[in-house]
Amino acid sequence: MAATTSVRPKIRAMLTEPQRRYSAVPKRLRRLTVSATVTLFALMLLGAFLAPMAYMTSTALKDTTQISDTHQPLLPESPREVSIGGEQVPVMQVPVDGHVRELALVEKGRTESVFADPENPDERITWQGSWRTLKPAYEFKPQWGNFSAVWKALDVPLLLRNTLVIAVLGAVGTVISSTLVAYGLSRFRVPFAPFILASLVAAIILPRFLTIVPTYAVWQRLGLVGTWVPLIAPHFFATAYNVFLLRQFFLSIPRELDDAAAIDGAGTLKTLWYVIIPQARPATLTVAILHFLFAWNDFFEPLVYLTGKPDLMPFSVGLFQFLGLYASQIPLLQAGALLGMLLPILLFLFGQRIFLRGLDLAGSGK
Repeated sequence: MAATTSVRPKIRAMLTEPQRRYSAVPKRLRRLTVSATVTLFALMLLGAFLAPMAYMTSTALKDTTQISDTHQPLLPESPREVSIGGEQVPVMQVPVDGHVRELALVEKGRTESVFADPENPDERITWQGSWRTLKPAYEFKPQWGNFSAVWKALDVPLLLRNTLVIAVLGAVGTVISSTLVAYGLSRFRVPFAPFILASLVAAIILPRFLTIVPTYAVWQRLGLVGTWVPLIAPHFFATAYNVFLLRQFFLSIPRELDDAAAIDGAGTLKTLWYVIIPQARPATLTVAILHFLFAWNDFFEPLVYLTGKPDLMPFSVGLFQFLGLYASQIPLLQAGALLGMLLPILLFLFGQRIFLRGLDLAGSGK
């Protein structure tokens, strides 16, 4: 009895896994664990972020019958049908001999039905049971015609032309004006500079809705309501956020470069053109991309200033009007939204490196 008692702790010790501290784990394994955890967390966030867009894409490729299907397949799929004896019959998932086969329903019955093999139409299989309990077989059938229908109904070429004119001209204006203002605030002794910077920060926080009424009154007095001028001209006088971003980037450029340019005989504008702008190219391109995306997505101001001018409307307003006309056509609405998102997504994907370098306010990316 004593021998048995002394053996049990030894067996228990052999079966129990030894405890190891985290510090005793090899560094390579710890790095691998941390990297795998961070990657898994990032993939989960990415999946959650892209899930609505994936659902939108799937819906845009469906028709109304696919959306109203009781089984609601995630992909754009339709019940499969085949021709048997010159007649279109549905294909069902039928359990036969312990396996599920896709068979064509030839004769419907309450207690038994007759099926045929789509690959061998002459073969008949009698199945006991109600055919209503069977699930239909689906086939991938995207409705690419939704995009062509939206393209014609929206007059996408006209909307793209209007949006590109407003966005590109506004981007050019904001880059030129914001660069000049930021250069002056970062390189010269400007009176009341702290007050100006505080005003810039306040202008960033100030909502646009507070200034829309007096601004509209001014443009109406000038007789420019109903044109593109109220949407483009204000950006030629700089914007607070872009000035602040460019100023912070200009401050990271060494002043010794300005002194070297002055020794070579370069003036103020030459220094800006040949020294500052080449160094701040990521920041200026970022300002242009940000303004382009802002103008592309802007809805409120074009709706206010271009009411009654359908030939001048940008894409955002045109899509809103399309929503009112085709409110019940959900696939067409999703297809129109995807067309409106396509260009900004491509612009961000191809310019993300420039975009990230431009947002590096410390200048460490140079």
